[in-house]
Amino acid sequence: MPLYTDQTGRNIHLNKPPVRIISIVPSQTELLFHLGLKDEVAGITKFCIHPDEWFRNKIKVGGTKQVKMDVIHQLKPDLIIANKEENVKEQVEELEKEYPVWVSDVNNLDDAYKMIWSIGDITGKLPAAQRLISTIRFEFGQLESPGYRPNTAYLVWKDPYMTVGGDTFIHSMLEAAGFENVFAGKTRYPEVSIDELKAIKPELLLLSSEPYPFRQIHIDEWQQFLPATKIILADGEMFSWYGSRLQYAPSYFNTLRNQLK
Repeated sequence: MPLYTDQTGRNIHLNKPPVRIISIVPSQTELLFHLGLKDEVAGITKFCIHPDEWFRNKIKVGGTKQVKMDVIHQLKPDLIIANKEENVKEQVEELEKEYPVWVSDVNNLDDAYKMIWSIGDITGKLPAAQRLISTIRFEFGQLESPGYRPNTAYLVWKDPYMTVGGDTFIHSMLEAAGFENVFAGKTRYPEVSIDELKAIKPELLLLSSEPYPFRQIHIDEWQQFLPATKIILADGEMFSWYGSRLQYAPSYFNTLRNQLK
C-alpha cells in the first residue's frame, strides 16, 4: 500500500488513487481543478470561489475554520486535503480518525512547489503537476529586477489592524515582488497600530483584498495618517494563494510595481 508523507510529517496510506476528494483549502481546490480532477473532487468549502463552475455546483462542506462533519460523512471521501494554517487542528484530528487527511504547510515558494508536486503524486496527476511547477518557475524567472525595494507594510485585517511577519507565505511573495517588508522581524500575523505605522512611515502601504476586503474608503482613511506614503489596494489572491494561481502572480507583481513609477 503506497505511503505518502504530508508537509507536517504525517504519513497516510492509499491503496489506489482517490476518487472522492474533499478540499478544505481554497487555493488547493483551484489546484485540483487545474490538475484535471473535476470528477474526483466531491466537496469544497464555501470559500473555494475558484473555479466559478465548482463554486456554483460542488457540494459545500462548510468553511475553512468550521467544517460540517455530517456533510463530510455523507460524501464518504477517500482523501481530504487540508492546510496547517488555514484549517483548525482539532477538526483535522477528528477527520483523520476516519479518513486519509493530507495536510500542507506552505510558507514560501519552495514549499508551494513541494505541495503541488505532492498533491499531483497522491492524486495520480504528477505529470500535470510537474508541468505547472515548470510554468510557475518560468514566470517567476521573468519578474523584472526591481530598481529599488520600497519599505512596505501589508495589511490583511482591520479591527484590529494586522500585518504579516517574516515567516509567512505573503512575506515571501512580497520579497519576490521586490518589496521590503517592514515587519519582517515579526512572526505570523501581528497586530499593528496606526501610531506604529505613523512612526515607521513606510514608503508603500498595501491593503489586501482578503481576508479583509479593503476598499478605496480605507485608502482615503490611511492617507490622512500617512500623507507621504503610496497606498494601493492589493489583490490578496496573488500574494496568498499558493496553488495554480501562482502562475499569474509574477505578471501581477510587475503591474503593481509599475504603479510606483
